[in-house]
Order: sequence, then C-alpha cells, then structure tokens
Amino acid sequence: MSYLGIGISPGNVASYHGGKIKLIDQRLRLTEVLLRCSVSVFALLALILMVTDTQVKRIFVVEKRAKYTDMKSLVFLVVANGIAAAYSSLQSVRCVAGSMKGSVLFSKPLAWAIFSGDQAMAYMSVAAIAAAAESGVIGIRGEEKLQWMKVCNMYSKFCNQGAAVVASASIASIAMVIVSCISAFSLFRLYGATQRRLNLAVVK
Repeated sequence: MSYLGIGISPGNVASYHGGKIKLIDQRLRLTEVLLRCSVSVFALLALILMVTDTQVKRIFVVEKRAKYTDMKSLVFLVVANGIAAAYSSLQSVRCVAGSMKGSVLFSKPLAWAIFSGDQAMAYMSVAAIAAAAESGVIGIRGEEKLQWMKVCNMYSKFCNQGAAVVASASIASIAMVIVSCISAFSLFRLYGATQRRLNLAVVK
C-alpha cells in the first residue's frame, strides 16, 4: 500500500522519520554538551572569584574587610553558581554517556525531569544575577533616600572583581537559558513523534 499516494511504504516513512529524529538528537546533544560544559566552567569561575574576593580598608584606626558574606545577594549568587555548576556537570556526563551509547531520548518522564531541572536552574541563575547586579549598582552609586553610602570608591578592588563575577555568571546564565530551550524542544518533540506514529498506524 502506498503512503499518501506517492509510492512510499509506511515502513520506509517510519525509518526515514526515525533516522531524521536521531540525527537531530545527535546535533542537539552535541550543542547541549558544549553549553552545559560552558555553564559549569563559567559558574565555577564566578564562584571562585566571588569567594576569593576580599579587600581590607583602614578607616582611621579601624580595619574593615569587605567580603561577599557581607551582602546576602552575593551569598545567593555563590550558592546559585555552585548549584548550577554541579547540576550542569552531572547533566553533561549524562549527555556524553547517551552519545557514546547512541541512544535517543524517548522517555517522557525523564524528559520532563530534565526540562524541569533546567528551567529551575535558568530562573535561579537569572534571579541571582539580578540581585547581585542591583547590589552592585547601590555599591557604586549609593542610595541617598535610604542613606546608603556608596562603597566602591573605597573598595575598588572588591567591586572590580565583583563585576567580573557578575559577567562570568551572566555568561553561564545565558548558556543555561539556551539549554532550557533545548530541553523544552526535546520534551515537546516527543509528543509530535507520538502523533506521527499514530498517523502511520492509521495509514496502515
């Protein structure tokens, strides 16, 4: 029996779609691995830079040390980057293992779990960067209405390294957002594949 009147059997069509899906999956997985590794590297770099960022300033006879634990937003940024680095490293291992086996993700529960985890990581990283950036602006400009003085003119080294932290974390966050889009595509693609299999069954 021809398929849609063009002389192609349903079996050949299924094989074609299966091979096409596998090719797309391989390309997506390679992109995903590179992005997840980028997240791990830049998130870990941001964490290390933030934890080691400190500066001592002598004010009259009192020494005051600036460190990330002085601001809750920076503590949140450190925790968020640590979680993102660990999560992305584990997911990278999963992707590499799947590529070596040549397997294609067809499990909807697993796809949902990956999608949910990626979404959570993306939202968390964006929120952490937004909070840290806001604290940085206050540190640079101060807030007269709340009588918060600017401190970056006194702790320039601390603020400059903090800016590098935000930049590194932003790169990791952008990569994480793209990864979450890929996992969303991988998830909802499965429902399209299910519909195609149903259509082929009807044709048969």
